Amino acid sequence: SQSDDGSSPAISLLRSFNYFGHSYSQIYVNHNGDLTFTGPYYSYTPQQFPMYGSTDIIAPFWTDLDNRGNGNIYYVQYTSGSLLQQVTQDINTYFPALNFQANWIFIATWHEVAYYPMTGTRTTFQAVLTTNGQYSFVLMNYGSIASTSRSIQAGYDTISSSHHFTIPGSFSSNATGPNSAFSLGSNVNIPGRWAFRVDHGSLVCHFNGKRTESLRLFFCKTEPMYHGNR
Repeated sequence: SQSDDGSSPAISLLRSFNYFGHSYSQIYVNHNGDLTFTGPYYSYTPQQFPMYGSTDIIAPFWTDLDNRGNGNIYYVQYTSGSLLQQVTQDINTYFPALNFQANWIFIATWHEVAYYPMTGTRTTFQAVLTTNGQYSFVLMNYGSIASTSRSIQAGYDTISSSHHFTIPGSFSSNATGPNSAFSLGSNVNIPGRWAFRVDHGSLVCHFNGKRTESLRLFFCKTEPMYHGNR
């Protein structure tokens, strides 16, 4: 839907998703660049993680967005098909010791959305949730990020901030524009992609066994987005 500070209705998940010990069967896709589980989240003023609050939140790009003039927000979920296999392959590349086989993926895409108030800017990013029933992962993918002076919080936070992660560049001038730290950086060697295991306390992604907490990699950009049916 097109609105300012809106949210999707409750979306029933085809598989339950374990987020740091809480098993969720529904999700909300919020227009201001984040996902929540227990209710919609309308806040257009990002707060720095850790918030020490009462919300489990996955925030690929929390800021004041407005898609009344341009931009669309899509979500889709799969329990089979080629995209499921692609995500399975990617997770096993990033976390090679787990022998992961995805049985579900949920993809939320904010496509060419504008900053408030209907500025005509175009910013594209994506959050991907996947699980095999035991392990849970979140991928954040970044396309073109329009420049803005607004603050951006990217990462995730949990109730009481028992687990949290902030993508480098959040709340800085490096967050947006052609040299966005989100779209040029990565913790899995693919500029524009960030991967996190979220079923337990691990805050650090491992790539081929090496700790890669906040690598900034500036080489030929591959396409980080997953393209499914809209």
